[in-house]
Order: sequence, then C-alpha cells, then structure tokens
Amino acid sequence: MIRLLSIIFLVSSLSFTTNAASSGNQSMWSAILDGEHRSAKNKARDVYRHPQQTLAFFGVKADDTVVEIWPGRGWYTEVLAPLLRDNGRLYAAHFNADASVAYYRRSFAGFQLKLVEHPAVYDQVTVTTLAPPNYTTIAPAGSADKVLTFRNVHNWLKSGTEKQVFAAMFAALKPGGVLGVVEHRAKPGTDLQTMIKSGYVTEQKVKELAAEAGFKFVTSSQINANPNDSADHPAGVWTLPPSLRLGDKERSRYQAIGESDRMTLKFVKP
Repeated sequence: MIRLLSIIFLVSSLSFTTNAASSGNQSMWSAILDGEHRSAKNKARDVYRHPQQTLAFFGVKADDTVVEIWPGRGWYTEVLAPLLRDNGRLYAAHFNADASVAYYRRSFAGFQLKLVEHPAVYDQVTVTTLAPPNYTTIAPAGSADKVLTFRNVHNWLKSGTEKQVFAAMFAALKPGGVLGVVEHRAKPGTDLQTMIKSGYVTEQKVKELAAEAGFKFVTSSQINANPNDSADHPAGVWTLPPSLRLGDKERSRYQAIGESDRMTLKFVKP
C-alpha cells in the first residue's frame, strides 16, 4: 500500500508540474530532478550536465515530441520522460537488442530494465532503433519538435556513420524543429583521427556535419563548459569522470577536473 501510494504521488506530482514546464516552474524541475526514479549517483552528475539549463536552452517544452538519440543507460531519459509524459512524446532511439557489440547489448538491456522498474515514469517512452541499417526508424518522418544527442558524435565518427545519423535526425524533425547537440569539445584544429581516439570533437566538425545534412546553425551556449579540462588526457575523455579509465593513477587529479569540457550547440531544420 505504501509503495502504491508513493507511485500515485509521483505520478500526480509529475502530472501537475509538467503542465507548467513552459513557464520554467521550479517546483516542476525539483519534482523531476529530485525524483526517486533517479539514483544518487546520477543526481550527482547534474552539477556537470546541467539538465534543466540545457533543455531550456534547446527550448524543450512539456508538449513537445522529442527524439533522444542513443540514450545509453538513460541518464537524460530520467529527465525527459517525466517532463514529456503527460502532454508530449519521447522517442528513445537506441541500439539493436541483438547488436554484435557487447557494450551495445548491455546498454540496451540496462535501458530496458530502467523502463520496467519505474513504469509510473517511463510507461509512455517509445523505444526505436538507430543502428545500421535502421537509420530511418528513429521516429515518424517530420514528427519531432526536438532531436537531442548527448556526447555521441565521436562514436559516429569512429564507426563512420556520422552522415547517416545526421540525415536521420534531419528527417525526423518538423520544419522549424531543433537539433540540440552536446559533445566533448576538442581544441580548434584537432585532426579527425585524434578526435576519434580521444573522444573530443571540434565545434567546427559538428557544424560541418549538421550543415551537410541541411541544418542551419542558430547559437551556442557555455552551459556545459569546463575550463579546467585541457582535452589532452592519456586515455582521452575517458580519463575523466565518470569513466576514470586509468583507475587509481592520478585519480584525485582527474576527479578534481570533473567531467569533460562540452560544447552545447543549437541547430534548426529550415
């Protein structure tokens, strides 16, 4: 009974607050960001990822249709799903369940587990596929108000699928729809192979890919900038939290830097 009442309270709280999303109502954001569906570990990353400010910059509203590209284990889905649950729609364009890469399979399985563990939050999420050869199934063509991708562009560069993915994002959006990109930021002039190896991508490269797909650049933000990040670490971006790939080697130093320096770019489909 206590668990049932907790679920009812959560749903009613989110139902009330998501209706006020467009006004920037702080109680709405408190209900989402402090919700029991989010782990303490994920909440601790808010200081680096600034979800409220980032989504506001992209203009996300509670009645939008949003496509989240490659949501991984669902860090941003934890925020987007309750925001859009009552009046909007969220497509989560994920990996194939039977992907040949073990990491992709584990990520997809972890995401699915998250959805079923908290149905009061995630019951309206539509899971689609963004993986070869499925580049046209992330959402119905021309249906999305926003397409959002968080720290994924370097993966597409590595796999050589960046052009197909940007074309798919363009196709999913309505005319006037917004593409929001957050990505680890490389120093200007960094070559492609270094981008692939390090996980850091230049702003110019992202803008070129977007323009080639048909997008128009609108503006950028320093919401997710980290001036303490030099972007030249031994194990690339994975040297820093949350990966800390070097283990205990200079761990305190990399923890003090925090998560990577990130660009936050806004594009529009004409």
